[in-house]
Amino acid sequence: MARGAHQAPGGFWTVAAAPTRCSLPHSLPIPLLAAAAAAAWMAGVSAASAAGKIGSFLSKRPYAPPSWASHLSPAPSQTFSLGHFPTPIHKWNLPNLPNGTEVWIKRDDISGMQLSGNKVRKLEFLMADAVAQGADCVITVGGIQSNHCRATAVAAKYINLDCYLILRTSKLLVDKDPGLVGNLLVERLVGAHIDLVSKEEYGKIGSVALADLLKKKLLEEGRKPYVIPVGGSNSLGTWGYIEAIREIEHQIQISGDVQFDDIVVACGSGGTIAGLALGSKLSSLKAKVHAFSVCDDPGYFHSYVQDLIDGLHSDLRSHDLVNIENAKGLGYAMNTAEELKFVKDIATATGIVLDPVYSGKAAYGMLKDMGANPAKWEGRKILFVHTGGLLGLYDKVDELSSLSGSWRRMDLEESVPRKDGTGKMF
Repeated sequence: MARGAHQAPGGFWTVAAAPTRCSLPHSLPIPLLAAAAAAAWMAGVSAASAAGKIGSFLSKRPYAPPSWASHLSPAPSQTFSLGHFPTPIHKWNLPNLPNGTEVWIKRDDISGMQLSGNKVRKLEFLMADAVAQGADCVITVGGIQSNHCRATAVAAKYINLDCYLILRTSKLLVDKDPGLVGNLLVERLVGAHIDLVSKEEYGKIGSVALADLLKKKLLEEGRKPYVIPVGGSNSLGTWGYIEAIREIEHQIQISGDVQFDDIVVACGSGGTIAGLALGSKLSSLKAKVHAFSVCDDPGYFHSYVQDLIDGLHSDLRSHDLVNIENAKGLGYAMNTAEELKFVKDIATATGIVLDPVYSGKAAYGMLKDMGANPAKWEGRKILFVHTGGLLGLYDKVDELSSLSGSWRRMDLEESVPRKDGTGKMF
């Protein structure tokens, strides 16, 4: 049973699911149906109790894969509890959808504050492996506003490991203090060690060689480093979103009245879509996965996802599991004025704030495709996975300033004096 399986789709504020909403065979006799419903309700309560138990957060515990993924190998044996799961699923009232189309949203952006987004799920397995191997520090690589690097820095400190970040920036800024904007502020507050490289150096040397270079230096200093790849995307990290599919599966079972035809998500390093696609295929979900790539082209990601699932000996083809479309626009972490206006308009219309690098581009690409090919999406129930990254908005403040909401000086009537005896605050 997934942690906290009491959270049903649409039940944003649900504490425990009512037995009447469980998905149970209608052919059962009434007494057996009632007993099964009660058992399902109690299982949900037990999961909720386990998740809410004092000391359960940040604890390491044994891991058992879902039954439908038990043939995948190698399978992790331990995991850390780093996120607040299950994350809610609720209706997302987007404007101008094709006829009969429903979009629901899974809020992995609220899996935590400092440690939010899709990277948390991968890090639960990667950090457990680092500790099992006796590491005293971790190394990872990313862009200057990498959500993964921020999440890794926080997770490392949570479990008493040092963190070394290799961050890619422009040639003009590589010799300057990177500042305290967005993810950098959190990384530096938690004491991460930051090494800057230029985009040109990164392109020439590559992330793997850069991490190996730093690992060699740390080994010479007597440290015990553990390398986490870009985005946490390796076969072990893929288990994070295989487990997320189990979570979604249980949320659907509890709801009993929602079935998703499609899953839509951003793709930046490949691990999230590999786990979602593999899990959806193997589980009862069977939803078609659509990924919108925000950096490299679809061909690259199909090849990379194939390597990840081959690493788990799945005997499946990435082209059969996931449809990948290009949504990078001007390039990674670069936005057009239209894309930023879209992020602002969706926040104003629905209250959902998308990040400009990942989920913003994925949602923009999804709605653009719906407008161009409405018949492809008509009558379908879609689950959009919000992968977080809100801190990245702070890097776009100057570009967003002209789009943000208005303000004004409040008109005050000078004839209304403060009452005697009231404090300055009230």
